[in-house]
Amino acid sequence: MNHALELFQQVPRTHNCAQSVAAGCGHPELTAELSSCGGGRAPEGRCGALHAALLMVPAERREAVRAAFVAANGSEFCRELKTVYRTPCERCVEVAAELFEQNQPK
Repeated sequence: MNHALELFQQVPRTHNCAQSVAAGCGHPELTAELSSCGGGRAPEGRCGALHAALLMVPAERREAVRAAFVAANGSEFCRELKTVYRTPCERCVEVAAELFEQNQPK
């Protein structure tokens, strides 16, 4: 289990999906900025976990990360992920964190 998922699942809840991905992937400085990005409130209705990953990867890798997230989950938008694809938030956090890790400059 990755650290982002552990943060997301801890009780009491202290991190939303976006904050979990940021802090779990080594960018805790983004947690305040991402406090309003959970529950479908990321820009354009995007999944907060994906939004955090996109903030942290190099600009030239963002489209590849977005496309891989959609391929894994069916959509990039929180509402569709929940209602159409029935994707749990835990899966979004896990996939976003993995994609962040895979798309770091070597």
